[in-house]
Amino acid sequence: MMNDVVTERLVLHPLNSEDAERIAARTPGDTDRWAPGYPTDGDVKAANDHLAHCTFTGDPRPFGAYEIRRREDGYAIGGVGFHRPPDENGVVTIGYGLVSSVRGQGYATEALRGLLAFAEANGVTLVKGDADHDNVASQRVMTAAGMRQVGEDDRVKYYEIAWTR
Repeated sequence: MMNDVVTERLVLHPLNSEDAERIAARTPGDTDRWAPGYPTDGDVKAANDHLAHCTFTGDPRPFGAYEIRRREDGYAIGGVGFHRPPDENGVVTIGYGLVSSVRGQGYATEALRGLLAFAEANGVTLVKGDADHDNVASQRVMTAAGMRQVGEDDRVKYYEIAWTR
């Protein structure tokens, strides 16, 4: 069993195949506690990506998708995770999202900080992320979590954080 990543207010729970199947089907299990609006389309996409990864290359955990749960009540409020396991140079790309009802409370930044600390502790050398030009909230999340903007194109701004060994 993979370990949860625990932060001050959140539990980042690594998805297993059963979790991913329920999220992809938007059908909670008997013990699931989902906040209104969960799962988002992004959560469903991450769950389907997880299932495809399991089918074609094996379980990506711990470098897969995580469900973001509030510690105070156990409700799933979004997702955060790695798009793929680290490449041969230790590089990963991340993504995250929250249900609209909990945005603006620092949960995304806290979840991203938790995932970045996990990545660094597990040998990742570089984490990449991006946000559309008009997604200022996501840009602020990455900056607040310690990532810095390293470029942009006509559609997105690119962010990174690196650690030296």
